[in-house]
Amino acid sequence: MKILVTGANGQLGREMRIVSRDTDHEFVFTDVVEAEGVQTTRLDITDLEAVRRIVREERIDCIVNCAAYTNVDKAESDEAFCRVLNAEAPRNLAQAMKEVNGLLIHISTDYVFGGDPYNTPCREDQKGTPTGVYGQTKLEGEQYILGMGCKYVILRTAWLYSEFGRNFVKTMLNLTSTKPQLKVVFDQAGTPTYAYDLALAIRTILADYAASDTTQGYAKGGIYHYSDEGVCSWFDFTKMIAALDGNTTCDIQPCHSDEFPSPVKRPAYSVLDKTKIKETFGLRIPYWVDSLKICMDNLKNM
Repeated sequence: MKILVTGANGQLGREMRIVSRDTDHEFVFTDVVEAEGVQTTRLDITDLEAVRRIVREERIDCIVNCAAYTNVDKAESDEAFCRVLNAEAPRNLAQAMKEVNGLLIHISTDYVFGGDPYNTPCREDQKGTPTGVYGQTKLEGEQYILGMGCKYVILRTAWLYSEFGRNFVKTMLNLTSTKPQLKVVFDQAGTPTYAYDLALAIRTILADYAASDTTQGYAKGGIYHYSDEGVCSWFDFTKMIAALDGNTTCDIQPCHSDEFPSPVKRPAYSVLDKTKIKETFGLRIPYWVDSLKICMDNLKNM
């Protein structure tokens, strides 16, 4: 197959570059920004005609959409552009794939939940109740894809981190090594997800799709949840980052979310139920602490 990856210079996109090396597929990595040391084809996914053109000229069979507007706080004051990138752009990708009978793999988020109180892992058929612009626009993007009628796999994920770009792990490594004391919220629970693990799951789906008879559709298409296994708070996550780093000098204390005023209310509990994706694709998902160790070892060696 020939696979186009959008947002190829972001966290997940960079991990997709790595896992693509062990496949027989041909990849076209696209973004609107350049990254040192990697080849990138420029593509603005908010431009429908540009998307159609590259799909046609490159004979693309599948798009993996790793691009998104992810600044949750800024989205509240930048709603128009956030909606263009998170809702309208996925509709462009879905339309382009429908026209060539291709597959769209789209990355969504746990932020489509949060408005209702939950205390059990969120399932795929649970009603979306986003609490801010970011979650709302990501939910709208999902709905546009479903309405387009193309072959699709939507993967909702959470708390993504990697060796690349800016993320919570790298931020906390810096803060815990430079500050004597740090307060971190303990009343938001979810699951850290190593972007490399998610990229491996996408590779598994691509392999399954390539081996399937998809002329009349893709039987395993649908919405799935993927994060690493387990559950923690941001406080627990930070404590583990410091412990794995061998940092014993920073006094890390739990605090409530309201001690850090934000323009948007974040989900208090957004643990994702992964039963469906594990049963459908035979995935064995790593425990979040095990994956965090691998990422941090990689960071030390970079």
